[in-house]
Amino acid sequence: MTADGRPMTAVHGQILCRSEHEYAQRPIAFHWGSKYFEVAEIIAGWRHPDGKRFCVRANTDQLFELRYDEVNHEWTILQL
Repeated sequence: MTADGRPMTAVHGQILCRSEHEYAQRPIAFHWGSKYFEVAEIIAGWRHPDGKRFCVRANTDQLFELRYDEVNHEWTILQL
């Protein structure tokens, strides 16, 4: 559940990344539904057994978790 009591829903999305020496090094923007968000701040980044995770603050001040599945090469977006 989100802070205001809404259920969290993960959806597949399109993420723009900065990728210098490896893919998905730093997310810079993403499409979620019909909306486009810029990443204003990366709050945290970590490795998970199936890929990379980023907790980000969008330019709208909303928080999202961006998950990259390295096995299936898919991004999932979760609004926090």
